Amino acid sequence: MIEIAWGHFTPWSALAGGIIIGLSATAFILLNGRIAGISGILGGLLTPQKRDVLWRVAFLAGMLAAPLLWMMIAELPAIEIKASYPALIVAGLLVGIGTRYGSGCTSGHGVCGLSRLSVRSLTATLTFMAAGFITVYIIRHLIQGA
Repeated sequence: MIEIAWGHFTPWSALAGGIIIGLSATAFILLNGRIAGISGILGGLLTPQKRDVLWRVAFLAGMLAAPLLWMMIAELPAIEIKASYPALIVAGLLVGIGTRYGSGCTSGHGVCGLSRLSVRSLTATLTFMAAGFITVYIIRHLIQGA
């Protein structure tokens, strides 16, 4: 059975975050001519091309600096992760491999691709979502529930 923690439902902050992500992705493509897919940006650093490293490092540094800047004005929300470190590492590697095979991640396909009405991105996003639903069902109901 799925339970929704309505006490933790934060529609206004989620809406604000979505608007900021959308504006950021729009500004990135308008100013840089590139799609803001994190896996592609990070993957490009693994096989660096000339004149292609600085903006990638700056993008990732900005992502890492954002929570630090936020902590200067407010407290970060409490996050409870119940998975073990080995499980997190395996999951992270699987997500990384999957995004490389899918030619992009949820941010690239889900945010940027869908806004461009890309059928490939719609297919990828639906696949990501289905894989997530199936994974959660298997782990929570078949493995942990057994």
